[in-house]
Amino acid sequence: MTDQPKLDVDAVKEAIVASLKTVYDPEIPVNIYELGMIYEVEVDEDGTAKVTMTLTSPNCPVAESLPEEVKDKVLQTPGVESGSVEVVWDPPWTPEKMSDAAKLELGMF
Repeated sequence: MTDQPKLDVDAVKEAIVASLKTVYDPEIPVNIYELGMIYEVEVDEDGTAKVTMTLTSPNCPVAESLPEEVKDKVLQTPGVESGSVEVVWDPPWTPEKMSDAAKLELGMF
C-alpha cells in the first residue's frame, strides 16, 4: 500500500457544501443548503461522501431529479471517490430549518 496524503475531510466537506449552494429548489429562489434541506454531509478519509437530505414535501415535483442533482454535485467535488444521497422524511422539513439568509431572501423577517 502506498503512503497517500491523508484526505482533508473538512476541506472536502466545505467544497461539497459550496457546491450544494449552487442547487436550487425550482419553486423557491433560494439554494437547498440555505433552505435547510441538507441535514448532514459526511466524508470519510477514503473519499466516500454521504449527504442526508430532505425535500420540502413528499409531493415535491423534483423529488426524483433533485437528489440526483445533489449526488452529481457531490461526485464532481475534488477528493470525493464515491458518494451517496439519502432522502429522509424524519425530521420533516419546516420553514424553521431555513438559514437567516434564506428567510431574509424570502421576506420572512
